[in-house]
Amino acid sequence: MMLLATDLDGTFLGGKRVDRLKLYRLIRQNKDIQLAFVTGRGIETVLPLLNDPIIPRPEYIISDVGATVVNGHTLEPVEPIQSHIENKWPGIFTFRQALSGVTGLEFQEVPQQRRCSFYYDETTDIEAVQRIAAAYDCHVLLSAGKYLDILPGHTSKGNTLTQLVDLIGFPEDRVLVAGDTLNDLSLYETGYRGVVVGHAEAALSQATAGNPLVYQADTAGAGGIIAAIHHFPVFNTYYQEAVGKKKREKQSGEPQLLMVYHRLPFDKEVIDGQSRRVSPKSPNGIIPSLLGFFAKGRSGVWIGEDVVEKNEPLPSHNAYIDEKKYPNLIASIIPLSKKDIDLFYRVFSKEAFWPTIFSFIDKAKFNHAHWAHYVKINRIFAERIAEEADHEALVWIHEYNLWMVPGFVRQMRPDLKIGFFHHTAFPPADIFNIIPWRREIIGSLLQCDFISFHIPRYVENFVDVLRSHAPVQVLKRVNAAQQFLTYSCALGIDQMTKEIEVGDRRIRLGAQPVGVNNENIKRIYGLKKTQQRITALEKRKSGKQIVLSVERLDYVKGPLEKIQAFGELLKEHPELHGKVELVNICTPPSQGMKIYDKIRQELDRAVGEINGRYSNLEWTPIRYFFRSLPFEEIVTYYAIADVAWITPLRDGLNLVAKEYVAVQGLKANPDGVLVLSEFAGASVELPYAVLTNPYDSQNLKESLLQAIEMPEADRVLRMKRLHEIVNLYDIDRWGNEFIEELTQATAMEKVN
Repeated sequence: MMLLATDLDGTFLGGKRVDRLKLYRLIRQNKDIQLAFVTGRGIETVLPLLNDPIIPRPEYIISDVGATVVNGHTLEPVEPIQSHIENKWPGIFTFRQALSGVTGLEFQEVPQQRRCSFYYDETTDIEAVQRIAAAYDCHVLLSAGKYLDILPGHTSKGNTLTQLVDLIGFPEDRVLVAGDTLNDLSLYETGYRGVVVGHAEAALSQATAGNPLVYQADTAGAGGIIAAIHHFPVFNTYYQEAVGKKKREKQSGEPQLLMVYHRLPFDKEVIDGQSRRVSPKSPNGIIPSLLGFFAKGRSGVWIGEDVVEKNEPLPSHNAYIDEKKYPNLIASIIPLSKKDIDLFYRVFSKEAFWPTIFSFIDKAKFNHAHWAHYVKINRIFAERIAEEADHEALVWIHEYNLWMVPGFVRQMRPDLKIGFFHHTAFPPADIFNIIPWRREIIGSLLQCDFISFHIPRYVENFVDVLRSHAPVQVLKRVNAAQQFLTYSCALGIDQMTKEIEVGDRRIRLGAQPVGVNNENIKRIYGLKKTQQRITALEKRKSGKQIVLSVERLDYVKGPLEKIQAFGELLKEHPELHGKVELVNICTPPSQGMKIYDKIRQELDRAVGEINGRYSNLEWTPIRYFFRSLPFEEIVTYYAIADVAWITPLRDGLNLVAKEYVAVQGLKANPDGVLVLSEFAGASVELPYAVLTNPYDSQNLKESLLQAIEMPEADRVLRMKRLHEIVNLYDIDRWGNEFIEELTQATAMEKVN
């Protein structure tokens, strides 16, 4: 057994990254190694470290140069040690006032408890400070030639550690202390074994040079601690474990790419009683685009879950997806029961994270047992990544239901380069921070090398969240105006953070909105049966304008607000009766999602009331489809719709808007109008859309009326401009830019 009582900055957090990871892994993997942080920091500045999944959590924290001692898991004071120190402390304001006349003292504006910290210089009368401190039964500690701490009498890092070791009954010959500045000297006066790490303050090395229990290491930081473990025979058994594992050999050529998605790149269908794989029905082309990275023989693994029932045989661990098309790509299948998937995705993720991401906090439900299950599933994904990945492979993780995967992966495989893409929005800090596990999630995401979102606003929201958890240094910002709107819409922003440093992590950020599969849309549009159906639907229009709405049933899409606004428009503008029809295609949610039952009932009722009030034999104001339609059929509706009315209350992006533009742009006379919510991420990409505020029913009606009455020349010009944008920023560009950014995400941490 061992108790490692270590200073932080320059010691436990110092040295080469490879040495830190070895030491951290050794502590995590050995339950008989206990860890105590012994630091001059205030407890508040230690808290961000506790959320870092790479750094092992200490059993105890001694902070404020020994004046604070807490349990590392509960953060509760360790009694009676803490009360004894508290009773000896006269208060920070007492000393600030008593020392106000001493020249050369500057109060340190840092979190501190039961101590008073200053900077001092050559003009400071140290003896005068010591006399004032002694009058209150306190003492003065100097370090690094500039720091001055006033502490309660007989309080120091070493004294508090000694009391703690006595209290918990830990064997004294199994304690190893570590430090690097004169501030740590009291640790070496305890009689415990110790190490002064390499590159330490010269005064500390000199003060401990004659102590036979202190090892003077040449290696800095964590490497010095590992060297001490090797030096002292009582700890030597841990040394081989720390350094003896053989590294995987680095592969040559293009690095392996791992796609980590909650779904696999194929669907299953039962044909003649046998389960067979078929191409995915995903219309937006994300999966085909991602598969394209492997078409030229790139080595890769697609990691995803699959439902396995109790009596069903487990699927093959690895299997080719399509050996002819992707000769070096395998699917690594994670078998989960339907109950596991339902709880992980359809219940917990949709009840806790989904409403929070889109700022519907009144609908959020937080269940700690469900969170534990979520973490368990994320760990399973991470373990599979660690098992499958080659040395220094690229890992692309998708979506919020895998938020905890990066942290686990970094622990298991520090050599991997990790990228994360959010397919949803990302909320402001005051919304995100209601999540009870926000610190764990942020700690995990900070293990990524590259994190990307749809638009710059979400990037800045993420950075603001980070600032509420840890100090953030912005290394690079870029102008957003090249691709995005700035001041003219609700989600606009003028500059975006591109690179940050948090602790020792350097992280690249990006805004890369998903595009549509233009080639697939062009293929479907050009089919003979598609053109025949378009012609037939145009005839059925009989001069009426078609307003099209395509959305999944979800409260974030605002389906009820839209229907109610349309009913009010018909009431206020009777001249539109018989001339405008709303085709509302509402895709049902996944089976088992009970949270949408109520909104469906309200939507059915609202549609029925409007149709009941205004319908006649020749005209039904709302054509309502509550079912999934094949994408080929959706394309025909895109082609004949005069207006696409896309009005989510919140939406990470909204590919429907882009698909509508992609189809309209293929027409000889692209005369459709896109009416788009300001709160859809795509709104900042599409400046020629008619933007609307879905929270304002008057604006909803006015923007729709504007689109209906827009002159044809304006319609065509706007749609041509929109099509240029959608055609340029397509699905392939999105994928290629992400991989390029991830590949460039080098120099991820400061060199210590």
